[in-house]
Amino acid sequence: MLMDDRAVFERRDAELDAHVAGIAAEFRRGFEAVDRIDRPAVTVFGSARVREPDSAYDAAREVGRLFAEAGWAVVTGGGPGVMEAANRGARQAGGLSVGFNIELPHEQAVNPYLDIDVTFRHFYARKTMFVKAAEGFVILPGGFGTLDELLESLTLIQTGKVLHFPVVLLGRAYWEGLAGWVREPVLVERMVSPDDLELLHLADEPAEALKIVLDCHERACAHVPAAPAKADAQ
Repeated sequence: MLMDDRAVFERRDAELDAHVAGIAAEFRRGFEAVDRIDRPAVTVFGSARVREPDSAYDAAREVGRLFAEAGWAVVTGGGPGVMEAANRGARQAGGLSVGFNIELPHEQAVNPYLDIDVTFRHFYARKTMFVKAAEGFVILPGGFGTLDELLESLTLIQTGKVLHFPVVLLGRAYWEGLAGWVREPVLVERMVSPDDLELLHLADEPAEALKIVLDCHERACAHVPAAPAKADAQ
C-alpha cells in the first residue's frame, strides 16, 4: 500500500475507481479527526531527524508546552524529531496533542504523545488536515519536507484559499538566509509583492512565536488577503 501515491500518478491507471474511493475515505477520516479538535490549534512543522538533546527539539517541546498552557491544541505530522517534541510538550502540559502521520518506505513511526492521530497514505490528504486544523503555523528548522509545508502554507494564504494566519519561522539564524532571499532577489525582481513579505514572521524564542500567533488570534487579524496582482499558483 506504500505505492498508492505512485500508482495514482501513473499515466495509465486500471484501478481508478478504487483510488478515488480510497482518497475520498482518507479525506473523510482526516476531516472527522479535525472535527474532534475542540479548541484553537497551531500546526508545528520541522525536521524528523533531530533528537534529544538538540536545540530544535528543545524549542519545539517548549512551543508545545506554551500553546497547551494557553489553551491551544498542537498539531504535527505525528512522527519523530520536532513533531515528537511539540506533541510531547503539549501532552505533558495537559493539552490536546494531534498527529497526522504518513506511511513512508522507511516506516515513519507514530510518536507516543498523541491524543488524536491519523496515518495517511497520500500526502495531499494529510497536508490538507495541517491547514484545515490550524489558526497559526510555527516552522522550526527542517529540510525538504518542512520547506514544502512552509511554501504550501504561504501559497494557500497568498492566493486566498485559506485565511491569513500568522506563519512564524522559529530560529532566526536558520531561516534568515531564506527570508533574505525572499526580500532580494525575489521581491526586487517582482516575483512577490511587498505585502507578501508580511506573511512571514521571524522569531528566536518559543514565547515570541506564541505571542505572534496569540496576538493575531485575539485581534481577529486572520482574514482573506487581497488577491495579488499575479499569483504564481494561477
